[in-house]
Parts: sequence; structure tokens; C-alpha cells
Amino acid sequence: MSDQKSPVDWERLEAKPEFRALLSKKARFIISATIFFMSYYLALPILVGYFPELMKMKVWGEVNIAYVFALSQFFMAWIMAFVYVRAATGWDKSAASVISDQR
Repeated sequence: MSDQKSPVDWERLEAKPEFRALLSKKARFIISATIFFMSYYLALPILVGYFPELMKMKVWGEVNIAYVFALSQFFMAWIMAFVYVRAATGWDKSAASVISDQR
């Protein structure tokens, strides 16, 4: 007798509504997050190009709005990574539930 788990029946799993709902939920999050992040990332060169006087405004010493916005992109990347990891943890739990219901 072996301690190995039985293999997953992927065809049966793929047909389950719970599995399809999980994939849809993941796709909605990933697409939305990607659109948001790319928009945020591309906003800096667009703003600098179209509104240079606004972006040159000093906020603290020689630091201007463009520098603050550029720095905020580093924070946004970490925030997005944190949000993604939290969401992925939930997806992993849902996936384990869907797979365990199959066996």
C-alpha cells in the first residue's frame, strides 16, 4: 500500500462550476490589477510630457511632484504584490476545496 495521493482527474475537475468560477475570479483580479498598475506606471511619463509645469512644482525643497510620483511607484509595486499574495492565498484555499471535493 502506498502513501501517495490519488491523481487528480483534471477533466472532471475542469467541468465543475466551482472550478470555472475560481478561474473567472482569478482572471478578473489579474486583468483588473494589470490594467490598474500599467495605467499608474504609464501615468508618470504621460503627465511629465503633457503637464510639465505641474510636475515641476516643488513640494519639499528641490523635490517636485514628478519625483514624489516616481517614488510612489515603488510603494505601489509592493502594495500590489501584497494584495496579490493575499488574493492568491484565498485562491489556493478555494482550489484545495474544489480538488478535495473531487476525490
